[in-house]
Amino acid sequence: MEARNLLKAYCMIPAISGYEGELAYSFLEDIKPFCDETTIDRAGNVIGKIEGNDLSAPTIMIFAHLDSLGFIVRRVEKDGFLQIDRLGGIPEKVLPGCRLKIRSEYGSWHSGVIGPKAHHATPAEEKYKVDLVTSLYVDIGASSDEEVRTLGIEVGCPAVYEPMYTELTGGKVSATFVDDRGGVAALVLIAENLSKSRPEATVYVVGTVWEEFNLRGAMMAARTVKPDIALSIDVMLTGDTPDLRNKFQINIGDGPAVGLYSFHGRGTLNGTLPHEGLFKLAKTAAANAGVPLQRFAGLGILTDMAYLQLEGEGAACLELGFPARYTHSPVEVCDPSDIDKLAILASEMARLVDIDFELDRY
Repeated sequence: MEARNLLKAYCMIPAISGYEGELAYSFLEDIKPFCDETTIDRAGNVIGKIEGNDLSAPTIMIFAHLDSLGFIVRRVEKDGFLQIDRLGGIPEKVLPGCRLKIRSEYGSWHSGVIGPKAHHATPAEEKYKVDLVTSLYVDIGASSDEEVRTLGIEVGCPAVYEPMYTELTGGKVSATFVDDRGGVAALVLIAENLSKSRPEATVYVVGTVWEEFNLRGAMMAARTVKPDIALSIDVMLTGDTPDLRNKFQINIGDGPAVGLYSFHGRGTLNGTLPHEGLFKLAKTAAANAGVPLQRFAGLGILTDMAYLQLEGEGAACLELGFPARYTHSPVEVCDPSDIDKLAILASEMARLVDIDFELDRY
């Protein structure tokens, strides 16, 4: 398998937080051939078990989130337009002119657009203003609220960016939901890799829910898996575009990255500091596998590792990722070759873990 094909398939499946089911079952079918056991827990997390050769070795959970951010319908207007609100960290400046898919209460998806005010009628003082999502509306073509409700669209229905996947020059791709369908694709490759060459440790590959909503779906999976070691796989922000050239030092196409600091200082005092032993393991694994390893540190960023690390007695944790541009927009960009290398790195790390691996921080 290759990341590119998996990524394309996964990016075309809508899976907003709380409505991950279609992607969950697709991912479940993809990992089944490589896992000894597979299940979906009550919260919706997909868990695949690859039993290791030494049951005394630490248990490893490698996970990526299934869900994407999106919107929720909060009002249906009499004339058939919809008002929406954000579900997750939607960047409001990209919204006017966006195409959406709205999910009805029957499970069907319907097309809509966020209609920008006609340019010719926009006064000068509004032309350079970012509109709040609460001031925008969605046009699905309906002429009345009755017509909207006939489709099964009501207050509380979810919506997402219209799924798309486009090949760019140089092997890169632009797609909706690269965050974190690239991580989900990596999990399949990891499961395939480890099934062919079993590690000493038992490994669980887990597709988690709710990351973009409250970051806590992974906690529920950890209560089932009870990992000694946890490796998260998510996007990491590139510094190879003109606007971020002086902020970050990772580049698309230069391989996977290890997260050495993440912290969300806006309302949530939480983040992840790396387990030093796992960081050393990552460097050794990268050298063994001939895979480059970039380093990332960022403020204002969280993954679901931030809450998983508080479960049980506290797992040894490390964040891994692949470089991505334009995150949380409908045109995220990545290089699938980075995801292929990330899967190789994580698989090699799992193989290096044995009964003697030191779980304590120091």
